[in-house]
Amino acid sequence: MVAALIALAILSYLLGSIPTGFLVAKAKGVDIRRVGSGNIGATNVFRILGKGAGVFVLMADAVKGAVAVAVVAPLFDDFWHNNFPSDHSALHASYKHLRELAGICAILGHNYTCWLRFKGGKGIATTAGVFAALAPQAFGIALAAWLVVFAASRYVSLASIVAAVALPLAVWLTGYGALLIGVSTALGALAIYKHKANIERLLAGTENRIGAKKAEPPEMKQP
Repeated sequence: MVAALIALAILSYLLGSIPTGFLVAKAKGVDIRRVGSGNIGATNVFRILGKGAGVFVLMADAVKGAVAVAVVAPLFDDFWHNNFPSDHSALHASYKHLRELAGICAILGHNYTCWLRFKGGKGIATTAGVFAALAPQAFGIALAAWLVVFAASRYVSLASIVAAVALPLAVWLTGYGALLIGVSTALGALAIYKHKANIERLLAGTENRIGAKKAEPPEMKQP
């Protein structure tokens, strides 16, 4: 049982760890870590490489989370049932928790990818993918909060922080159990922590708005 959980965690982590933004930028001859904000996520890719690349990275990072929950966990459950039937009953009884474990590990893989010395993105898109599969109603509420704040402010970071706060509240309001409320709270807190530099810039009035200006050249990377 323990070996099964460890194997699922590693597989989900490796899926989440695929550094989509870095790979897309590298294919265009750009090290995304050395331009703009230095982040490998969709927002920095959008600013540096344009809308098409940014949207592709956003969707790919979300798909990583959704696939971990909706594909990897069920396939793993079936594999264990077919190959280790004596251990399967306990594993299958916790199937819902397997999906949560897969989602958490995919997000951690994105945020701390082993392929880039454990420096990754901020996890917003991957978290969105995870909760679109785990708790679609709660995801819809958090997405609505993101859209409203972004439309009003044009700050991706502020919208992401508000969505991170809204997510556990949405999970609670839509009737999910204590475990998923706790998971969403922890992941929301992690997302806010990963935005600490953005929070400092928001407070200082130096955070970039989408559409406000073009990306800075490589030598002007923000700290």
